[in-house]
Amino acid sequence: MMAVLRSTLLNLVLFGSVPLWGAAFFAVSLGPARWRIAVSRHWARTLLLSVKRICGLGYRVEYEGRLPDQPCVVYWKHESAWEVLAGLNLFGDQAWVLKRELLLIPIFGWAVSLLGGIGIDRQGGRRAVRQVVHEGKRRLDEGAWVMIFPEGRRMWPGTTKRYGRSGAVLACEAGVPILPIAHNVGDYWRRRAYVKQPGTVTIRIGEPIETRGRDPLEVNLEAHRWIESRMREIAPQRRYEPVSVEEAVVRQYPSHRRALGSSGEA
Repeated sequence: MMAVLRSTLLNLVLFGSVPLWGAAFFAVSLGPARWRIAVSRHWARTLLLSVKRICGLGYRVEYEGRLPDQPCVVYWKHESAWEVLAGLNLFGDQAWVLKRELLLIPIFGWAVSLLGGIGIDRQGGRRAVRQVVHEGKRRLDEGAWVMIFPEGRRMWPGTTKRYGRSGAVLACEAGVPILPIAHNVGDYWRRRAYVKQPGTVTIRIGEPIETRGRDPLEVNLEAHRWIESRMREIAPQRRYEPVSVEEAVVRQYPSHRRALGSSGEA
């Protein structure tokens, strides 16, 4: 019962913060971009602090290497809406690739558009890929991190799916690395779950994956392997389907079964 009450209070804070944040955001919208970024990061930090104080859910960040010197494409494991708050807090100017319907949401969607969000038709196929590449290159040139959920939708803990190719195509054509991120927020804040559980989310940020001169599919495979292998390290108690990283990746890319089976885990 206490967890339900805490989650109810948190939801009131989350939804109640949107008009306040929106008012502050649009008040500075005609100023320099750094003002909008500062307001958004302050909003994210305030909400993350609220999540910790109300529901007892905090987080820690682990790095396997140094962050790139310049913004690049960032691959996030997608299990919760929480990742957007974490991303706003951890990185500076950024552009999220998301389904275009979200840009129509009053206040939130309008603000995301002003921040340079890239709204795509998830059924758009090649047209959506080219849109991500075109707009993503522009945002990278402007100094923004391009944030992508390669699985395309929130996943249930222990599951994965084939990664979309737009992020890898963008990174390869722009000549920037992909920064992979694994985390276990789904153990505490699951998709469509009302109750948020207390605990500490582990965010694991990997070595940048080089893309210059490489095939986008090869890059996607490496990112997929890395993220799925780290998920099993930071959340070993989960029931994974498929059980092994090798099986998880091979099942998503059956046409490349032989190459995958001979290369080992990332």
